[in-house]
Amino acid sequence: MKQDYVIGIDFGTDSVRALVVNAHTGEQAGTAVQEYERWKQGKYCDASQSQFRQHPLDYLESMERAVIQALDNAPFEARNLVRGISVDTTGSTPVAVDKNGTPLALLPEMAENPNGMFILWKDHTANAEAEEINRLADSWPENYIRFVGGIYSSEWFWAKILRTLRADPEVREKAFSWVEHCDWVSAELTGDTDPLKLKRSRCAAGHKALWHQDFDGLPSNDFLKKLDPLLDGLRDRLFDTTETSDKPMGTISDKWAQKFGIPADTVIGVGAFDAHMGAVGALIEPYSLCKVIGTSTCDMLIAPNEEVGHLLIKGICGQVDGSIIPGMLGMEAGQSAFGDIYAWFGKLVVEPVRTLLGEEAAKEIAAKLIPHLAEQAGKLPVKETDLIAVDWLNGRRTPDAKHTLKGGILGLNLASDSPKIFKALVESTAFGSKSIVERFRNEGVPINDVIAIGGVAKKSAFVMQTLADVLNMPIKVAASEQACALGAAMFAAVASGIYATLPEAQQAMNSGFDAVYQPRQKEAQVYEQLYQKYLVSGAFLENEFLKKSEPAVIIPVADTY
Repeated sequence: MKQDYVIGIDFGTDSVRALVVNAHTGEQAGTAVQEYERWKQGKYCDASQSQFRQHPLDYLESMERAVIQALDNAPFEARNLVRGISVDTTGSTPVAVDKNGTPLALLPEMAENPNGMFILWKDHTANAEAEEINRLADSWPENYIRFVGGIYSSEWFWAKILRTLRADPEVREKAFSWVEHCDWVSAELTGDTDPLKLKRSRCAAGHKALWHQDFDGLPSNDFLKKLDPLLDGLRDRLFDTTETSDKPMGTISDKWAQKFGIPADTVIGVGAFDAHMGAVGALIEPYSLCKVIGTSTCDMLIAPNEEVGHLLIKGICGQVDGSIIPGMLGMEAGQSAFGDIYAWFGKLVVEPVRTLLGEEAAKEIAAKLIPHLAEQAGKLPVKETDLIAVDWLNGRRTPDAKHTLKGGILGLNLASDSPKIFKALVESTAFGSKSIVERFRNEGVPINDVIAIGGVAKKSAFVMQTLADVLNMPIKVAASEQACALGAAMFAAVASGIYATLPEAQQAMNSGFDAVYQPRQKEAQVYEQLYQKYLVSGAFLENEFLKKSEPAVIIPVADTY
């Protein structure tokens, strides 16, 4: 049997994963994960200001180690039979670059400047700039935000650029252009990061940078200059065209071929965002919602252009032709916090232990806490009088992005213990998911079932059963623990010419599903009532607490709901 190998590289929030795959059998031949060392130390971030930055050296160093280790774990012959590499990343995670495409933080004089680093997807320092973009777009003759749900987010490309240019004169002076993480690292592997030449991802540009065929590319210079004169002329230093991720970015550079020890003719594919490639790795098909569930969620949906392409779906994160599967309309939604909410509650519980008993005791308890809470919460009945939590602890991504919103827990009394509160928090994330499903359906896009990938989907049966009950739909969990990297490997197989189309690669390389959660009808009926209370509670918080500026989570306390 012919042997060709491809590598998928998945840059997550905390680490990078490399996966070596036999392109003909789908065998996952070698894998490795490497954490970002600077990020792990909390460098360049300020959670109190929603500032989250990552140094480009974290990406380069961890990628090198992960790929080498994954190849070491693969069969000996695989290293010499690598045909292609594709990369997925978080996003929108842009960086300011000079004329050579070098991120400013790689210049010696800016090595410690967070504004010269990659601005991570969950950085919300540009809330004000996003609001300005929305106000101007609403009054502009050409509505540039109509294909991204009608609301521009502070998590996205233009808001982050404008915020950084305003905040940092040194970046204003040195920044020639801006590049998304998925585009830059793919170009870096080819050895040519010229921002005027590198191919830009259709996925990243369409969902986050307001690129669309109807606009002949990006928003006009007149629009950008009106938004702020600091943006005048930047459009000409960005891009007009984009490529789907089944296309090659180029071939690997001698430097990276030698570092990895792989053939010099290895093809590097055009990059994309992790959730989009993850959906491909999980065998997404039309009208199946693919939820990438981790610290946050990204929700992917595809449909034939001829069936839904005429719709403008309000309040989502964009609809882009070919952003997931070439030839299909790709739609994105998601939640700004999911697993992060559980982690927040865990830290809240464990912090006194750390203070009183020390770090080792805290670590021991932290390792057991969330599974323990899930087990205890799973024993509780589902009742209409249960606590209601709202999942906006990191703002709301969809439907209708608003990152200044705060979360809440309503209905607390003196009998509210930690399992009950944890149960309410899990239910809140499921209710947030249901609000996304309902938005798609109300806008005319059916959803027939759900596919789940990501750490939470693989680790927590309690969370997944709750989600199935709340959505009242079956949920299939992809077998691969590396669905995003697997999707990237599938794209690499097409970009390198092993397969002609992405569906061919999917069928040959997929790993199937290893669990299906069926909704329990009794619980589903009660959850429908609780969901209505969630909507009322969310409306209350949105109306009342947007008037306040303090960043604290609001937890109203009442004896009865």
